[in-house]
Amino acid sequence: MISSSAIKEVVLEKKYTFAFILLASCFMWWGLANNLTDPLVKVFKAVFGELTTFQASLMQFAFYFGYFCMAIPGAAIAKKYSYKTGVLVGLGFYIVGCLLLYPSTLLKEFVFFCMSYYILACGLGILETNANPYVLSLGSKKTATRRLNLAQSFNPIGSVGGIFLCQIMVMSQMPLDEAGNIFVAAGEIKETLNIVILPYLSIAAILVVVWLLIALTKMPSIRDSESNGSILKTLGDLLRRKNYRFAVIALFFYVGAQISVWTYTNFYIPDQLNVTPEETLQYHMIALVLFGVFRWIFTAMMKKFQAHSLLLFASVAAAICALSVIFVGGMVGVVSLIGISAFMSLMFPTIFGMGSHGLSDEEVKVGSSGLIMAILGGALITPLQGAIIDWSGASLSYVIPLMCFVVVCAYAMYSWKTSAEV
Repeated sequence: MISSSAIKEVVLEKKYTFAFILLASCFMWWGLANNLTDPLVKVFKAVFGELTTFQASLMQFAFYFGYFCMAIPGAAIAKKYSYKTGVLVGLGFYIVGCLLLYPSTLLKEFVFFCMSYYILACGLGILETNANPYVLSLGSKKTATRRLNLAQSFNPIGSVGGIFLCQIMVMSQMPLDEAGNIFVAAGEIKETLNIVILPYLSIAAILVVVWLLIALTKMPSIRDSESNGSILKTLGDLLRRKNYRFAVIALFFYVGAQISVWTYTNFYIPDQLNVTPEETLQYHMIALVLFGVFRWIFTAMMKKFQAHSLLLFASVAAAICALSVIFVGGMVGVVSLIGISAFMSLMFPTIFGMGSHGLSDEEVKVGSSGLIMAILGGALITPLQGAIIDWSGASLSYVIPLMCFVVVCAYAMYSWKTSAEV
């Protein structure tokens, strides 16, 4: 459906270009952390011996629960200080979480790795709570969703980088048995864990430079100093608005689908194609490249098509691909699994932008925390799919992402009906 009004507004004013680049880099850095972590569920399952898939996936629970816990504190920072302060605090927690993986390796206990990932993700939660609305604020509200999609287009670059780092710095160094599966002997645990944490320590060193660059750069200080309302009260008021509430629900299920699809790619593809973990990551990388390419394609398509129309198309296409993953399998199932990433690329920034439609600047600050709290879906839905893998295998487990895409489709249809879009 062609938009009724021609979109002529400038997506990004020149005066905000450098600030936007710095913020867009943050989208890349959290994509790096997310996708570096996804394949490690299978590694930790091998390192710590008797862990089930469900138990190993609790690492993802710890990671995405950190997002949930820090969304409101992240909004409080934006409310009292500024989005820039929130970005710096978030990056600081991110750095500390990466560094804490080193003592976790010395202790050789899975629970300490979960705690380190939790702290790391607390930083990402604060970072996302501030960076997303900051980007929305850097210009006209009419082009806010397009601007956020543009910034989010840098996220897949980090995602691909995370998988690439995992492949060359982790998976290629893993000890394998004769069948090509990861096998870690008792005497090799510390050495294997040292391999796992090396990319994170490297990222921490880079992020120190990024933190200093943002801290020393003059950026727009966007802050509503006149409002003294309670964050929880404002959030409660927002949740009484059907569009916002539905957007939070849609994001909860979308994030659950995204994390589950990518985490268990490393279980599904070896089952279907009988390939090694390192070879599996090559397929995973293709999926993430498609995710990035289609993020740019969908962003360009927003010049002519309404956001809810594209979201409806993408969610239906992703659901069809999930059905192929479940019931067809083999190479067709693998291609379908890769294809899901292309259609997921549109979903997060579009749902976020549509959910923020009609909110005041103050409400956007608080509302962004509720939308980021929806990332809890990654913490709860991913272990659920892991439990199904333990019970019946990887193929049937993709019924979970299928159900999630149905919810996203329902939100797109609701938005189409009410024209609640940016």
